[in-house]
Amino acid sequence: MHKTEQTTLDCIHTAAMQEFLEKGFQSASLRNIVKIAGVTTGAFYGYYDSKEALFEALVCEQYDYFMNRFRSAQQEFADLPPNEQPDHLSTTSGSCMHDMLIYAYEHLNEFKLILCHSEGTRFARLIDEMVEIETQGTHDYIAVLEQLGRPSPPIDARLEHILITGMFNAFFELIIHEMPLDQAQRYLDEMRTFYTAGWMKIMGQ
Repeated sequence: MHKTEQTTLDCIHTAAMQEFLEKGFQSASLRNIVKIAGVTTGAFYGYYDSKEALFEALVCEQYDYFMNRFRSAQQEFADLPPNEQPDHLSTTSGSCMHDMLIYAYEHLNEFKLILCHSEGTRFARLIDEMVEIETQGTHDYIAVLEQLGRPSPPIDARLEHILITGMFNAFFELIIHEMPLDQAQRYLDEMRTFYTAGWMKIMGQ
């Protein structure tokens, strides 16, 4: 890519980030993005065919990394021998959430877009997707406890959904409010202690 092309693309991305952060995806104006970037509409369409494609270009890499890291931690835990899973319940997911927190802070604007300004795009489902994965992981772990002779009492599906959704909303509050990273990491440890103890109580462990 030639230097001028790179510069034009950078200008478009910078203008788009500003517009999306200020107005959100749905209210953002492509005409305004082009104006702020100082490029022609024709130049814009040389790179992207829509506002959706532009938003995707800004956050897709970060979204995919985040979700893949989360899925891999779930798989890593599921791959442990059943008798080892109870001892690793907190450490595996704890390490994953710390990695994800640090990554989000390294890409704060992108995650602000995903968490606060993505309504109308597929990225608005971030928490829903994580809740679905975590719920399946919870069900798999309950089956492991049954296998180990430590069965969990039945857990109401609606309550389970509320608790898991609340857990991720609490996690993302750290990022949305841009708490200093050292504080955010400490709060994350305390939140994990709180939620792990709560789940163990509900599961009768």
